Amino acid sequence: MIDLQPNTLNILIYISIFLGVLLVYEGVQQFFLRKETSREARNRRMKMIQGGASTDQVLQLLRDPAMSATGENPGVIARFRRLLVQAGVTISPISVVFAVAFFAAVLFVAASRYLAPELALALSAILATALPLIALVAMKDARSNKLTKQLPDALDLMARGLKVGHPVAVTVGNVATDLPDPIGSEFGIIQDQINYGDDVATAFQDFSKRVGTEDANYLAVSIGIQHGTGGNLARILGILSQVIRDRQTMQKKIKAISAEGRLSGLILTILPVFIYLSIELSTPSFYGDVRNDPLFPYFAYMIIGLILAQGLILRRLVKFKF
Repeated sequence: MIDLQPNTLNILIYISIFLGVLLVYEGVQQFFLRKETSREARNRRMKMIQGGASTDQVLQLLRDPAMSATGENPGVIARFRRLLVQAGVTISPISVVFAVAFFAAVLFVAASRYLAPELALALSAILATALPLIALVAMKDARSNKLTKQLPDALDLMARGLKVGHPVAVTVGNVATDLPDPIGSEFGIIQDQINYGDDVATAFQDFSKRVGTEDANYLAVSIGIQHGTGGNLARILGILSQVIRDRQTMQKKIKAISAEGRLSGLILTILPVFIYLSIELSTPSFYGDVRNDPLFPYFAYMIIGLILAQGLILRRLVKFKF
């Protein structure tokens, strides 16, 4: 049996940590940061079709079958799968769980060098769970915002096609072909559903569930009502496109008007922390002389709670739901 010296063992541990972090970085880069060249298709669906994938395979990968069966109160697993779909992540949830477990193991090995095993285990579990969730939520918000900005152009393209006599499936296909991701992939899934036999209202309802935005819900409801009662769909899409653009303009105006209030709330929240750090650095004895007092922790916790409450209240005051 090989007897490793402590220095050699430390070097092997650091090398293992480096290789683990490198593998995680490369995996994340391959999954999330793949670049498209000008020769590739303009969205993921077209790239898959060019690669020889059938329509059924495209639907199985880009559309989660459980999305339409989650109900009003989905469970944790269903919510996680929905988050992956809305974030545009096409890998399976099992692969994500394995990646998180590997990331937690790497964090545990690194933290155990400096902390107690119990504390290192808790810290690694919290970070390995929280950081991917934060990244997925950020990806979901970015994708939803981009899709919302593209939606009026997609509706205008559909309306022009309907005015010249094209059927709905053809206009949806034009959006899937002419517009980039994410709206192109989503409308490509709608086209594939219609080609597979789903009616237009059901396809757009599934689109609304996948995307999870208010504008997509308006679109699904509008097409569902028109599908059941009839009417001029081109005019409905044109009006809805204008409404979405007006809402986006109003959002920008509200954000600009409330910018001063949001900045003031941020400054008032950070100011107590800045004052404490300034006093602690300039005059350490100011708090040091009373830090051993039995009442000091209670007052400290109370002040921290008031600062957090102030930040939450100010955030609610300057945050507008529109």
